[in-house]
Amino acid sequence: MLIHIARHDFTIIWDGVYQFALSDYPHLSRWELQKLAQFALYERAHGREPVLRCEEETLRAAAQAALDAPDRYLGAAPPARITECTACLDGGCLTELVCHTAAQDAARSIFTDGCIKSAARVRGLSPEALASEARNAAGDPPDYFEHLMLAWGNCQAGDRLIVERALGHSPDEEELLRCFAPGARFYFRYDTLARHPAAVFDGYHPLKIRDELALAPNLLCAVLPAAWQSQFSALISPAVAPRVLWLPRGGEDIWQWAQKSVRAALTFAAQSARIHHIPTTRTDQMETQKL
Repeated sequence: MLIHIARHDFTIIWDGVYQFALSDYPHLSRWELQKLAQFALYERAHGREPVLRCEEETLRAAAQAALDAPDRYLGAAPPARITECTACLDGGCLTELVCHTAAQDAARSIFTDGCIKSAARVRGLSPEALASEARNAAGDPPDYFEHLMLAWGNCQAGDRLIVERALGHSPDEEELLRCFAPGARFYFRYDTLARHPAAVFDGYHPLKIRDELALAPNLLCAVLPAAWQSQFSALISPAVAPRVLWLPRGGEDIWQWAQKSVRAALTFAAQSARIHHIPTTRTDQMETQKL
């Protein structure tokens, strides 16, 4: 896997290239150094050696150091807001919550089973078979299909992936506007889920879970389009039903829906925290290392 650090507009892995964006180019934060370290550990655990490409010499040296000695760069907490990617209406990723997005049919199975499953478990195919399918437009490696992925709470990447799979290619902005239909968004507290025994940190996703994740003990809330309520209410277990929020769509596009959904989830989180006396603030621990 090639890591390309440059002035990218956003971070993405596509066709074997990790386009690694920085919040303050050409400076690496502690969080970004940890991402590189986690990426190196994950890739090597799966038989791949990360290769770095970076034209800025001092930046390249610092990044290579994290790849060469990754254990020295672990332990950083995420900042409250990550600004390396601003493909949203919030000016960056909000890190209190993580989210898994599912299309309507997949959401129906999730509520019926009471858990979110990896693609390999859902479809009963080998990771290698799934990686070779045409719908794998990004060229993800087989091991990705053994995990269920989570994005930051306000990210529209999950909805974008649903559109991408429907089209069979990476959608442009016009296609995102024309083809977007809201999915179900399952929200979890990052700090809690990061301690889950099946949590995996690959240096790209905020985190992912190997095999499957049960809803009842882990879910903060789920945000579903209100238009689904009549079809879904009977599928949802009594343990999960109080945490399902039915959100009406008023013509929001993919970015507006992501923002509307996370605001509903954050409001629910704050109300839940007051009831259960859970702290709701996290100090922004973003420390930038000037190179």
